[in-house]
Amino acid sequence: MPIFWLSEHNLVFPNPELADPQGVLAIGGDLSPQRLLKAYSMGIFPWFGPGEPILWWSPDPRFVLFPDELKVARSMRPYFNQRKFDVTFDGQFETVMRKCAAQYRPGQGGTWITKGMVKGYTRLHEMGYAHSVEVMQDGQLVGGLYGIALGRIFFGESMFSEVNNASKFGFITLVRQLEKKGFWLVDCQQETRHLASLGARSIAREQFLGLLEKNGAEPMAPGSWSDWGEEN
Repeated sequence: MPIFWLSEHNLVFPNPELADPQGVLAIGGDLSPQRLLKAYSMGIFPWFGPGEPILWWSPDPRFVLFPDELKVARSMRPYFNQRKFDVTFDGQFETVMRKCAAQYRPGQGGTWITKGMVKGYTRLHEMGYAHSVEVMQDGQLVGGLYGIALGRIFFGESMFSEVNNASKFGFITLVRQLEKKGFWLVDCQQETRHLASLGARSIAREQFLGLLEKNGAEPMAPGSWSDWGEEN
């Protein structure tokens, strides 16, 4: 299958079903908020390394979590019963992104969270579409994650943890809040053992795109989630 070149002068993306077998759909374009919103609404996301051109992906299958399928391991229950961490929302978005970029990941020689991505997603945060979860211990940021919310779907991007189970605690807290708020789906993009242990599973891209089409009829609902932390 061909890989499509995107123009910087318009926001048109090809049909996501035209991605190659690895999931690569297109190359080029930019990371403007308008293009990012268009991409996510179509189930497309950017992922590339420093010094590389922007690559746009639409993998098949898609790894997702339905909030009512969240699994909380028995080993995590004392963390919640004893409230070992505090969680806030939208309190330190750019810091969370930068800590995600600095997180060591086995088998990866660098990070895809470039300066341009930090700038683009921070702008989306300022517009009320990108959100962060901060996991605090003794007043210090020790874990977190960020992503984009459109309608009833949360598109997870990355997470970090500086102490055991901090990111898992934040993710579980987020998913529970999303379920309360009526979200249908958390997009995890590609499979990891960590997310599979929490209940995420693969679905066909066709099914994922069908959920996106349904989601298109929902209000975009941008805004701050800073008061979500008060509900924990």
